[in-house]
Amino acid sequence: MAKTRTMTEGTPWKLIFNFSIPLMFGNVFQQLYTVVDTMIVGKALGVSALAALGAADWLSWMALGMIQGITQGFSILMAFEFGAGNHGKLRKVVGNSSVLSCFGAVILMIVTQLAARPVLGLLKTPESIIGPSLLYLRIMFLGIPAVMAYNLQAAVLRALGDGKTPLQAMIVASIVNIGLDLLFVMGFGWGIGGAAWATIIAQACSAVYCFAVVRKIEILSLQKSDFTVESGLAGRLMEMGLPMSFQSCIIAIGGMIVQSVVNRFGVLFIAGFTATNKLYGLLEVAATSYGYSMTTYVSQNLGGGSVKRIKQGMRSGLILGTITSAVIALAMILLGKPILSLFITATPEEAQTVLGIAYHYLVIMSVFLPILYLLYVVRSAIQGMGNTFLPLMSGIMELVMRTGAALLLPLLVGQEGVLYAEVLAWIGADIVLIISYFVKIKGLEKQ
Repeated sequence: MAKTRTMTEGTPWKLIFNFSIPLMFGNVFQQLYTVVDTMIVGKALGVSALAALGAADWLSWMALGMIQGITQGFSILMAFEFGAGNHGKLRKVVGNSSVLSCFGAVILMIVTQLAARPVLGLLKTPESIIGPSLLYLRIMFLGIPAVMAYNLQAAVLRALGDGKTPLQAMIVASIVNIGLDLLFVMGFGWGIGGAAWATIIAQACSAVYCFAVVRKIEILSLQKSDFTVESGLAGRLMEMGLPMSFQSCIIAIGGMIVQSVVNRFGVLFIAGFTATNKLYGLLEVAATSYGYSMTTYVSQNLGGGSVKRIKQGMRSGLILGTITSAVIALAMILLGKPILSLFITATPEEAQTVLGIAYHYLVIMSVFLPILYLLYVVRSAIQGMGNTFLPLMSGIMELVMRTGAALLLPLLVGQEGVLYAEVLAWIGADIVLIISYFVKIKGLEKQ
């Protein structure tokens, strides 16, 4: 039987940390194949291809973020029922989540295919790179069902306290992706489209791997009746999932506005900005893991009726996040230049310009990294309490701050200004989330 883990007993910081460790390694492997994609594209195809990848980044991230948001929202109710010991209700939640995910994947795939070309135009993507960017997006969006399948299975496993299987799935996906990257891009000469196909096939492999484990969990022996959509339950699931999905969409819209500003500064600036954005995943690799851990921890303890343990877990999560972010920031500042140089192939003058932009941006984000980790811990705890509306409000604040900074700061200080949009977005979101947490926890204490 696959292993599950209750987080309603034991030392909070140990539970959160131990649950996060395999998720961190899983994220490292996921980021590894993203980074390898970028390295192979940048080295084999040049600066223009790297810029094309960057121009497609936020649209691709938006689709992924919406998928991760809705499946993570579904997992909140799964973790609650598991923590409460309601295995019959848990099976219903998983069955209904599966049906809703299937419909969501089809709808999202159609919408993104229709929107890809117009949005690239709105973002003022240079004509020289719009063709490769569109090709990359077309292929990535065709793979949305595979991405949804993996994220749903991983959400089920995390809700039941299993962080190791998603790690193993990511190891498999990383190996497949890197191998296919080399084959498709450098072997077959398929260009940027080959990198997209490699990613999608790797995601499908990780989905199959997780599904093979989920079906062995005894308490998840689903019957046909579990897949019958119940309006009340489906409504609760969408109430959890849609705000989180919409939150990702809002953040991505802000990112695309920033990208439209970046696109005005030319291909070299786009390439430098893209190189650092590809390391963004490594900067937040532990933050997302602590986030998943906090959501599961808080949801299970809410189901178990222990507000005291929720508060203890929050303190533990904040301490772990602060220490971890400081270590990662230091590593990036010390090792950032040699890592970034792996993405860049150009004339010496061009390479020096791109690397200078990329490293400067990396240092800015690294210095303020603890602010991002605070964001993930607090937001995920609030989501674990069953409230996805307040985190959505923080997403709106992110949009306002990111957009405002990207549009206004370049007018005052030039292209340097756009590099601070991300940090200011984190700060704005933190203000909303910290206030929301204290309001929410006081409400739980009064119940």
